[in-house]
Amino acid sequence: MSLAAAGRRGRAVLTGLLARHEWADHLVRAVLRYHERHGNHLAAAITFFSILNAVPLLMIALAAAGYLLWFNPELLAAVEAGITGAVPAELADTVEPVIETAVEQRNTVAGVGLVAALWAGTWWMSNLREAVSAQWAIPPRNPASLQRLLSDLLALVGLWLALVASLLVTAIGTGLGETVLRLAGWQGAGWTQLTRFTLGLLLGLAADWLIFFWIITRLPRTHGPVHGAVRAALLGAVGLEVLRHALTIYLGRITGSPGGAVFGSLLGLLVFAYLVSRFVLLVTAWAATVPENLRPEPEPEQPSAVVHAAAAPGRTGSGGGVAAAVAGAMLVGVLVGTRLHHGRRGPR
Repeated sequence: MSLAAAGRRGRAVLTGLLARHEWADHLVRAVLRYHERHGNHLAAAITFFSILNAVPLLMIALAAAGYLLWFNPELLAAVEAGITGAVPAELADTVEPVIETAVEQRNTVAGVGLVAALWAGTWWMSNLREAVSAQWAIPPRNPASLQRLLSDLLALVGLWLALVASLLVTAIGTGLGETVLRLAGWQGAGWTQLTRFTLGLLLGLAADWLIFFWIITRLPRTHGPVHGAVRAALLGAVGLEVLRHALTIYLGRITGSPGGAVFGSLLGLLVFAYLVSRFVLLVTAWAATVPENLRPEPEPEQPSAVVHAAAAPGRTGSGGGVAAAVAGAMLVGVLVGTRLHHGRRGPR
């Protein structure tokens, strides 16, 4: 069989598959929408702003640790003793002042971290909303205005509330499951570990579904109805759990060596953030290509045509008069210059 015949047969098989299975046709539409709307580039931008936003969050975490140590002198002494015992003796006198300075400057670190987190988080949310809206074929908004920044700030608060709600669902569900196992007297059973893993997986899926449902329905810059959001959020929750477990396996294997513990973890987190960003946009493209959600692509703006009166036959407008005057002046200048040049040379 020739290569051309094999290609025709493969296209026929693919066409038949898409005609028989709606899910396959939907998946192809989603992937095409993802690439047409520059999903990879937008995911890279989201990853960059996510890493940038992590710096003020670390400052807030450091300030929170400073407050915790300041309110607990015994814990501060234990931390200092543990750190100084882990470093060489010649560095012990250098480490203790650093810890004390970090605790003393907790207010400054907290203030700067909160302001920076508010600023970076708002711009991170703005770029995330633009990327998600692009998958819905929604044209980008005008440069940032006060109303748009306030809308992005409210969206950021909504995302944090969704994250807190997902954590509460996981914590309450886990505690309830432990209570049920204890009351039933199954804590010593051999399959308790499997039960806990299954319960944790189901609670994780529920929390991820809540976050994806909020992203699909609330983040795009549109207020139209969203069909198929429940199924799209479920697809996103399952995919995110797969990525999370893959990252856990990767970090467990790479942190065996000192170099891998430092650079492998950072590289793994960076790749994980990029893959999650791509997956979020792909799930959004899947929701946007549900037949009920399909909307026509926005037509590119055409430059306004300027029609001069001189273009009309048999008429002379102001534009044609100006052009004729400029051409006449140039011709007169050339003739005068030529005449003066010959006059200066003259007979010798």
